[in-house]
Amino acid sequence: MPPYREFDIEQISKQFQIYGEILHAEPCKIGHINETYTATYDQGGAKVRYIHQKINQNVFKRPDQVMENLVRVTSHIRRKLVARGEKEITRKVLGVIPSREGKPYYQAPDGDCWRTFVFVENTRTYEAAETPQQAFEAGKAFGNFQCLLADIDGPRLHETIPDFHHARKRFDAFNEAVAKDHFSRVASAKSEIEFALKNEKLVDVLLKAHAAGKIPERITHNDTKFNNVMLDTNTGNQICVVDLDTVMPGLALYDFGDMVRTTTSPTMEDEKDLSKVQLRLPMFEALARGYVESATFLTKTERSYLAFAGKLITFVIGLRFLTDFLLGDTYFRVHRAEHNLDRCRTQFRLVDCIAKQEKKMQQFVDKL
Repeated sequence: MPPYREFDIEQISKQFQIYGEILHAEPCKIGHINETYTATYDQGGAKVRYIHQKINQNVFKRPDQVMENLVRVTSHIRRKLVARGEKEITRKVLGVIPSREGKPYYQAPDGDCWRTFVFVENTRTYEAAETPQQAFEAGKAFGNFQCLLADIDGPRLHETIPDFHHARKRFDAFNEAVAKDHFSRVASAKSEIEFALKNEKLVDVLLKAHAAGKIPERITHNDTKFNNVMLDTNTGNQICVVDLDTVMPGLALYDFGDMVRTTTSPTMEDEKDLSKVQLRLPMFEALARGYVESATFLTKTERSYLAFAGKLITFVIGLRFLTDFLLGDTYFRVHRAEHNLDRCRTQFRLVDCIAKQEKKMQQFVDKL
């Protein structure tokens, strides 16, 4: 199917258990991976919105496992919120709408896999945190998310993208891309490649700590960008964590590290003016306070790596952008020439900013 035809979305919408008549649909320009649309329905005279999303099977090879994880996680969270006597639960956890066959997704004749969620109203997301209070809410949201899943029962969740944050394997993939240089892009990324090689010492720190039993495996989100937290439009309070495709076993530190990456700098992750990229210490402090207060399960050792985690994950994400650039932009959606290289440069500049303030950052965490 072409990138967007409203008629096709209307046909997809008929495959799900949604009451009412679809009025119109439009694309949402969010995320790097999946194709997402907002659809408005007439339900008894009221206009109600849903999200229709096509799962990117180039990235998620097993959409059935992605959706099995997602349903288990959202069902577990919903049960816990009900037990707590929470209100507005349909706003606080994603609601998956079954297909006409009762499955959590619909596979079209062409092989495309689609899913549908209840649209969470009266919320908004931000590409960058504008105030320390927003950073606090983001930390609280993801800390609470991890806490809610700390006692999930049943078998181990599927690894929807194996070794997603495995820094050593990401570094090895980068080295291989440099060596092969299939698209003759190494020359244009010379300084970025040198930066990556200089910082190789970062990649094994958490892996070794985990292998030694110092850091436990947990259920983590693994894509804790600031724009994956929905904030209430009236109160500014955190409402719901979204984009759950990579919820799987991992390290809590990976989640916090990505929060640092996407919350503490005032820029978007593809900012071309690197002079604007910075680590705002007040934002970090608010983020850490919100996270530590809600992630009550953290061990002393996990807390001791929180500042380092920000540096590591920012480096790894920059490495992934660089690797994808060298491989011809096959993973992340790009909207201009050298888009992934711009993203890489922004991450690497932030790594430097974090390194300069890492000691102060950890000192703050230690006092919480």
